[in-house]
Amino acid sequence: MTKSLSLNPDRLFSPNESVRGIARRLYAEVKGLPIISPHGHTDPSWFADDEPFANPAALFVEPDHYVYRMLYSQGIKLEQLGIPDINGKRADVDPRDVWALFAANIHLFRGTPSQTWLNWVFAEVFGLDVRLSSETAGLYYDTIDAALKTDAFRPRSLFDRYNIEVIATTEGALDGLEHHKKIMAANASGEWKGKVVTAYRPDGVIDPEFEGFADNLKALGDLTGEDTQSWTGYLNAHRKRRAYFAEHGATSTDHGHVTAATANLSAAECEALFRRVTAGAASAEDAELFRGQMLTEMAKMSLDDGLVMQVHPGSFRNHNQGIFETYGRDKGADIPTRTDYVRALKPLLDVVGTEASLSIILFTLDESVYARELAPLAGHYPCLKLGPSWWFHDSPEGMRRFRQMTTETAGFYNTVGFNDDTRAFLSIPARHDVARRMDCNWLAELVADHRIEEDEAAELAVDLAYNLAKKAYKL
Repeated sequence: MTKSLSLNPDRLFSPNESVRGIARRLYAEVKGLPIISPHGHTDPSWFADDEPFANPAALFVEPDHYVYRMLYSQGIKLEQLGIPDINGKRADVDPRDVWALFAANIHLFRGTPSQTWLNWVFAEVFGLDVRLSSETAGLYYDTIDAALKTDAFRPRSLFDRYNIEVIATTEGALDGLEHHKKIMAANASGEWKGKVVTAYRPDGVIDPEFEGFADNLKALGDLTGEDTQSWTGYLNAHRKRRAYFAEHGATSTDHGHVTAATANLSAAECEALFRRVTAGAASAEDAELFRGQMLTEMAKMSLDDGLVMQVHPGSFRNHNQGIFETYGRDKGADIPTRTDYVRALKPLLDVVGTEASLSIILFTLDESVYARELAPLAGHYPCLKLGPSWWFHDSPEGMRRFRQMTTETAGFYNTVGFNDDTRAFLSIPARHDVARRMDCNWLAELVADHRIEEDEAAELAVDLAYNLAKKAYKL
């Protein structure tokens, strides 16, 4: 028996009638604001080429590690889901079979943010009014597949329909940015007005433990004409690549280090450490020290070129060795770890902490540090801002915990609004809608408690939904 799918207009609002009424009024002021998506992992080729999405499985299952990690946790193999291996090859599976498997296991997502995002897309984007199940899998597949064959569901059309003002993608330091060049050409010719910018992610040429690091350094030298076997040449190569990214729209850098460790070594110590790193003689301690020194170097470069710096530490990446060896990086096997910020960031902050013109946005997967470390740091150092609840905590309860534990010490204006940080393009407005609803509900509670006035809450709601992200990321 099929069951109806509908989105309650009061979802995520308080059951308390007084709070709910305030939340409704605040949300009405922000629900239609343009979307600023300042950090994410959507594929720029979607917007450069504007080709139709292949099929429902390729759109909803293949790029979304939130989806397939849950299915994998229940014993479903990635090859059954059509996930390509490290060489780009995939098992010979019918997309309809992938979709049927997804539909048969949709109950696994009950109570998760994925269910909220998926239901929003199914109802709002494709007009489906029955729930996904084995019984309705065929209806869903046919409805979505037919829509994807129309011009209205091409990437650029959806970008415009979603009222997206700007999306920032994330590319590695060696990326030629060919897709971004094509987008910029489309903008210049008037073919399309959508704004898609890049962000500089140099992990592959900063982390000595990154696979292929030595080859990556050589490629960095070839791209820039710098001697990347010398410390000076290596730093100059980064400066050139950062400038190249800025020419193609980048306003930020992004650093996904294992920890938040930073360092402040002398020039001689940097030279000696770099020699060990390039000689392949670096220990694990050397690798950590080098990553830490490079965060400080990146901060100093940001003072010169104005790029906003994002630090995303605290993930034990590729924890499942078998999945990593077969499928490569970023396949749902990254696990949060305990993370220190107070001691780890001090060397960097000793160098640039008082620079008000510098913007360093800190993220965490360790919620225990919100009130103890991050909020006090951001509530003091002019260069620091707090990124929103991230990844595993990009959820209604995660957003609530973030506001509860950071607001009293850091306030709202040492945070940077919301970013969706997703590879799943169609879920972007759903994620922003959740963030707007949760922030409006949190603000409504403050009003109901007589801690702020409703006019202040209304101004804050707009700032959290739109202004803070646009300002923090210089968009």
